[in-house]
Amino acid sequence: MKQLSEAINDSISDSEQVGEVITRIKAAGYDIYVVLEATVGFNKREEEEAAAPVARPGAPELRISPQDARFLKSLRISVEPKGSREKPA
Repeated sequence: MKQLSEAINDSISDSEQVGEVITRIKAAGYDIYVVLEATVGFNKREEEEAAAPVARPGAPELRISPQDARFLKSLRISVEPKGSREKPA
């Protein structure tokens, strides 16, 4: 985590575009400080998921983790297994 934090900080600090904007803000008579908040999540992959995917002929299978399903549900997107929808009358 510390390395990621340092890498992000260095990227922003070394950005010419960020430096130019800060210079313009200071030239306009303002003091500036920047506070960034980032949320970084880690999920340990299962051994099966960590293995490289194997190319298979035919249609790909859609696999959705419980975390994926919760995210899609938060966006009001329903993911239902094939054939589980009712057919219109």
